[in-house]
Amino acid sequence: MHGYEVKVRGTINDLAYLWGSKGITANLQWPLLLSLRNDILGDPIELNTETAEGLKSSIGTLQPGECYTLPLLGLRGVFATCAMDSTVSCVILVPQSGPSA
Repeated sequence: MHGYEVKVRGTINDLAYLWGSKGITANLQWPLLLSLRNDILGDPIELNTETAEGLKSSIGTLQPGECYTLPLLGLRGVFATCAMDSTVSCVILVPQSGPSA
């Protein structure tokens, strides 16, 4: 499992994409998960999703040190905004179904 970090700095009017891009014209058709962790020494970040049709939805706020996992199916991007400065650790996960009983 490999992860990456995204700096979210003073982006209250700009978007810092944690996954995806505004330039993507299709929604993801594969069931992936994005696991996020806001830096414990960072500032709160506002999480949002976006579709290829341009529809944006607010997920909510991650405080310093908090984590969240969200499905990427049907999205073209996940972005964050922050008043000052934070670093978000990201990992993309492939869901696995367990053995049938």
